[in-house]
Amino acid sequence: MHSDSSFTRVLGRTRGQLFVLFSLLFLGIAFGLARPQAVLHGQSTGGLKVFISVDMEGVAGVVHWDETSQPGPDYAYFRRLMSVEANAAVLGAFDAGATEVVVRDSHGSARNILPDLLDPRARLIRDWSGGPKVMMEGIDETFHAVVFIGYHARAGTPNAILDHTSTGNVVDFAINGQSLPEAGYNALIAGKYGVPVVFVAGDEAICLQVKDLFGDIPTVATKRGIGEATDGLHPETAAGLIRTGVAEALRQRDRIRPFTMTPPYTLVLKLKNEASVHAGSFFPGARRTGDWEITFTADDILEVMYAFNVLKR
Repeated sequence: MHSDSSFTRVLGRTRGQLFVLFSLLFLGIAFGLARPQAVLHGQSTGGLKVFISVDMEGVAGVVHWDETSQPGPDYAYFRRLMSVEANAAVLGAFDAGATEVVVRDSHGSARNILPDLLDPRARLIRDWSGGPKVMMEGIDETFHAVVFIGYHARAGTPNAILDHTSTGNVVDFAINGQSLPEAGYNALIAGKYGVPVVFVAGDEAICLQVKDLFGDIPTVATKRGIGEATDGLHPETAAGLIRTGVAEALRQRDRIRPFTMTPPYTLVLKLKNEASVHAGSFFPGARRTGDWEITFTADDILEVMYAFNVLKR
């Protein structure tokens, strides 16, 4: 009799404990379901994601084409300086609270940046995919800001260092009547996804050009041109200014709007080579509109960039 009553009391307590346990479990599940879910598409609400596109001609110290590719005897040295400036931008982004940083090697072979010189928290995109984004490969609507490092002025700019627009065959690239440097059309690609360019480093000429295009955004002029000569910063000084400049620009990014134009986008491309112009006139949608001039129109900037990448050859 004593053992039966003990068993009943234990059973009662056990039932009570199970009731409490299942009640707590139910409330926990209900609470979890009621909590906001993580954003699966579009920009993250919980972090700062930064895209850094890195060219080479605007890097501190660079003054000659031999320094920008193999087999130039000083290429190894200057690719290291390119990597150092890229990493300075990476560090500035993390200083500003970035949770994700993607670096795009955007020069020549797209295999210039030395990966081990980048902060291990960053990701690096190398080589060309064949797609239309090219120097902006990897950009999408999940990013919050874009940074350009080592950039240069458009072809034909006075007192600019190694000025060109994509290739030596391009005289001028204009969209809707506006002549653009590489920074300009790359900013339009970022603008397609609602992402602003918040900082640019390169020679003095490109710094002036981007301010005309994007407004008074922060820049660092690593050097200024004197004809084909340069007057430039020490590489350590340039890297330090880039790091602090990127950090400050990202902290004030909300004041900078994406660079956009109203579609349709009409590309007027002027080339140096008659064979290129003649061949380009057979590209679907393109037409010859003048001496060494081809015009192409599309509603999507990526269609324009795809056409450009074919026509410029």
